[in-house]
Amino acid sequence: MSRVAARLLAALSQHTASRSVALPRGVSLLSRPVSTSKGLPSLTRYNETTDWQKKLTPEQYVVTRERGTEVPFSGIYLNHYEVGMYHCVCCDAPLFSSEAKYESGTGWPAFKEAHGTWERDESHTSIIRRPDNSLGSAGTEVLCKNCDAHLGHVFDDGPEPTGQRFCINSVALKFKTRENNKPEKPEEN
Repeated sequence: MSRVAARLLAALSQHTASRSVALPRGVSLLSRPVSTSKGLPSLTRYNETTDWQKKLTPEQYVVTRERGTEVPFSGIYLNHYEVGMYHCVCCDAPLFSSEAKYESGTGWPAFKEAHGTWERDESHTSIIRRPDNSLGSAGTEVLCKNCDAHLGHVFDDGPEPTGQRFCINSVALKFKTRENNKPEKPEEN
């Protein structure tokens, strides 16, 4: 029996050693571990020549291309209240309106729906959902539909009317203010 346990322990330690990764400088060890499993499909629909490591900061790369998570309460958009649109940091696709943003108290920017959602129909949005078990339980990952960047996760404990909480990493977003923020000029008669 002890030989079986020893072989199992050896196999598990080899598997764990093959999955360990050195994180880029500036990325906290408190972040969720990076997925390095072989056999997973690439998270990019861009052609093979797109060099994400040159285009993105190290933290943006780990979160969007390697499915990492930024440290809670550290993101620049957590307490951001300007009116505008949040875009994908990788491909600039519009993802979430500031009007759908709310304070969830979870440590990440939260949105009740994606930009382009009509009732429960997300076919006109720039996001897709994918089942994700990497957090230790069944969950749903949120990806950019255009470039497959990992954005965060969605949960069913959000506010009405959608009941959704899109928990999105700030480093996966780029904010653009709404240009028509200014009051309209009255018509001259």
